[in-house]
Amino acid sequence: MPDEGLVTSAGLEAILANARPRVIAALVRHFNSVDLAEDAFQDACEKAVRTWTDDGVARDPTAWLIVVARRSAIDGIRKSRRRVGLLEAAASVDEQPDPEEELLLQLDQDELRDDVLRLMFMCCQPDLPLHDQLALALKVIAGFPVDNIARAFVVQPKAMEQRITRAKKKAASVATRLETPTLQERARRLNAVSLMIYLLFNEGYTASGGDTHIREELCEEAIRLARLLLMLFPAQAEVMGLLALCLLQHSRRRARIGEDGKLIALEDQDRGKWEQSAISEGRALLEKALRHGRPGAYQVQAAIAAVHCAAPASDETDWREIEQLYAALEQLQPSPVVSLNRAVAMSKAFSAEAALRHLGSVADSLSNYIYYHTTLASLLAETEQFDAAAAAYERALQLGPTEQQAGHIRERMRFCEKRRIKSAPSVG
Repeated sequence: MPDEGLVTSAGLEAILANARPRVIAALVRHFNSVDLAEDAFQDACEKAVRTWTDDGVARDPTAWLIVVARRSAIDGIRKSRRRVGLLEAAASVDEQPDPEEELLLQLDQDELRDDVLRLMFMCCQPDLPLHDQLALALKVIAGFPVDNIARAFVVQPKAMEQRITRAKKKAASVATRLETPTLQERARRLNAVSLMIYLLFNEGYTASGGDTHIREELCEEAIRLARLLLMLFPAQAEVMGLLALCLLQHSRRRARIGEDGKLIALEDQDRGKWEQSAISEGRALLEKALRHGRPGAYQVQAAIAAVHCAAPASDETDWREIEQLYAALEQLQPSPVVSLNRAVAMSKAFSAEAALRHLGSVADSLSNYIYYHTTLASLLAETEQFDAAAAAYERALQLGPTEQQAGHIRERMRFCEKRRIKSAPSVG
């Protein structure tokens, strides 16, 4: 039965996005076809928009979508001779009652959600390059826009679109024989699945869709999947580190959005709103992981988050320890973005001049990365190079910031202009 309350179009979009991983995963398990699952999910979403806009959202949106999508998939199979071979798989799917019936409320959601982790392992086909595995899974399971996936990998959207297209073509050849990997196969795919979960969490956490689009449900789903992964691999220190990192980051969620719906920077957050139970669990997991003596990138990132959580106030943050941790992360997982983050820590721990010198090594690699230019501009302004700072901010505006980011950049540009005029030598 539907809920009595109606929902906005933005609310519907969020409900459908949050349900997608579980619905797609359940459909792939039943039909062994990624393309069929995506098409059926799209059909179900279109029907949901029509139905829920008038009647209110179903009490169990995920179950409703699975039932409707199953029917759509079966209808599509019956109408397409090219998919005759899938009829046997469809025949094993029991006919389900109408989505509005009470029986749907009794569906085991945990079982449905477990399909998501299973599908993640299946997407990590060893004959695909790691980046292609991740990109394919993020597009299929989470429905991430290509631009968002490209941003996560710091590549151009066009290049990422081509990569996903190639991966889908290659995966299509094995789609009809998708099976849950054995324990040995899971171990070989563990790193890719861990990274997939991290990117899933990060997509919800960083609000790439705009200043009011933090997706807590996506973060919580990633945390749930990380817990399941740890159950499968209880002795893996890096899986402990992954879960610790997610918990420590997510602990700040209530302090990250202001009353105006805008993101609040870490240094300006009310630390009294941080969830101490999540912080305590994250620290305990991190300590347990470190006792294994096998340091990894997730453990180091969790340690950085733990240092932030340990500071009673922003100005009491141990930036020297954070800078050392980023230096370790550069060794374990060298990347331009890690170097950028280390430069920020260096500016806090030492000086803006030291940070600018470090940034020089990644200038070419991050030339199209908005946060490089905003960081560079901030450091240049701190060293009173206001013209150069304004130019860096101008470049950042050219890279498609969100409305909130653009407003902040323009505000900083005005500040630089005022400081430049004030510091200019007087003529007389």
